[in-house]
Amino acid sequence: MPLYDSGSARAASEPQAQGQKISNSGNVDVEYPHSNLKLESHPVDQGRSLKVAVIGAGMTGVLAGVLLPVKVPGIELKIYEKNSGVGGTWLENVYPGKIAKKYDVYRYLHLGQRIDRIEWDENQSIWDLKIKYSETDKEYHEKVDFVITATGRFNDWKLPDYPGAKDFQGLIRHSSDWDPEFDATGKNVAVIGNGASGIQLVPSLQKVANRLDHFARSKTWIATSWAGDVRTLEPNYYSSEQLESFKNPSEYLRFRKELEQKYWRRFGTQFKGSKLNEGLREDFIKVMASRLQSKPELLQHIVPDFSPHCRRFTPGPGYLESLCCDNVDFIRENIKRFTTQGIETVDGQVRDVEAVFCATGANVNFVPPYSIVARGIDLTTAWKPDGKFGFPCTYLGLATPGFPNLLFVAGPHGSAAAGTITHSIENQLTYCTKLLRKVSSQGIKSMAPSTQAADDFLEYSDAYWPTTVLTEKCSSWANGGRPGGRVHGLWPGSSAHVNIMRCEPRWEDWEYEYLSRSGNRFAYFGDGWTKKELDPEADLTTYLKLPEDIDLRSLHESWFEL
Repeated sequence: MPLYDSGSARAASEPQAQGQKISNSGNVDVEYPHSNLKLESHPVDQGRSLKVAVIGAGMTGVLAGVLLPVKVPGIELKIYEKNSGVGGTWLENVYPGKIAKKYDVYRYLHLGQRIDRIEWDENQSIWDLKIKYSETDKEYHEKVDFVITATGRFNDWKLPDYPGAKDFQGLIRHSSDWDPEFDATGKNVAVIGNGASGIQLVPSLQKVANRLDHFARSKTWIATSWAGDVRTLEPNYYSSEQLESFKNPSEYLRFRKELEQKYWRRFGTQFKGSKLNEGLREDFIKVMASRLQSKPELLQHIVPDFSPHCRRFTPGPGYLESLCCDNVDFIRENIKRFTTQGIETVDGQVRDVEAVFCATGANVNFVPPYSIVARGIDLTTAWKPDGKFGFPCTYLGLATPGFPNLLFVAGPHGSAAAGTITHSIENQLTYCTKLLRKVSSQGIKSMAPSTQAADDFLEYSDAYWPTTVLTEKCSSWANGGRPGGRVHGLWPGSSAHVNIMRCEPRWEDWEYEYLSRSGNRFAYFGDGWTKKELDPEADLTTYLKLPEDIDLRSLHESWFEL
């Protein structure tokens, strides 16, 4: 019988009924309070193996393959990737990825397999994954305890749907689907878009093309660099002396810290009316004007009305200089249609080209490219502007109410401005491992954030973003491509800020379902033993260390030493 019955003070003062008779050492029967809980026969730290599916093998998926097996004992990990190799956006942009080989991530990879739909099975408290082979469309299902989405921000690209595009007889490719066999030398080509990809494409194509038509209807800031120093189109080689110094681990660490420190110190440039942001505007205009000296009339067509940081800016070394070259036409008129031989703009001018490269970006609304369904709600529709929620709403950028055992990494509200993306992803994954260890070791079947916790986070976000320039009238991936729209692409604070907020999970913000049929949250305590006590060779005194190895800040806090 519970000691605290419905909060009644009277229950604690009354004698316990229905006791059980036990014998003491003198063989005299005594009554002891009765428990309805049947002890589970296992050590408290036995835990259970969790089947975890990671969707995507870009930077996040690869790092998941590195960190999760080390930090979550007994994990059964599978990483699904629609492409034939790792890298995600990097792969599709022909960037190499090597870390997967170093840490043997390939043993967890299922390449060439596309997630088509995932659905929560309420009866079994598991996710049912519908998976298709990318080449054959052959379908199969997999059931897992947890799903971690790692599809990234810029992976879901698509070609723009211009009238007549299908009739164009030349080459048409998205910048994320580059054709390595194509040689632009001596050809007439077009680049549509002046986002990050377009700004990088134009200087390279200008050098070899006969003529380059650059269609750029949006204004954009061209920065010096994200860290404040100047970038150049030509490679900046390290000196032989500096390369030699990197062989010294201490010197190489000093170099890395000095370099990376710059990316953590520019957060203040995001705030409205700040001297730092105004300083950026002045600096960028000076730099842009100096690079457009031979065509100064272009400056008014490129410098935006909105502040720096309202949308992502790009260093773009060589871009503005390319626009000044005789073989480049900078075209601001909107595209009306494709012809069989080229592109016609709304002013009636037709420009014949042999190849068109669409640097038009990717889907930036953070809506997943596959159905995620739980309790009658599909995030692919609920998160759209006309859906149930109208935007991607999350709890701390890590999960969403009503979707148990579903975690996001590098998704909406995932990463903050400043800092580095790799560090951010590692921290998000580390948070996920703490949740997984809790579920595995504490008899939990499922967990999801409470609606109130998610609402409170949203209320904080809505109070924070108006203090920044990101709420100005510009289209960006941070606001889902909707000028003035609700910002959900970034964490509401700095990178150092989010690191502190995710250092320790707020367990009180989560709602739990337990494995034990008794409903007792402590049923996982088992029979009172630990695994180490049952192993005569195990070290039960890991807390004893040499004095010089003791750091009181971490004393008794290492989960892996228990």
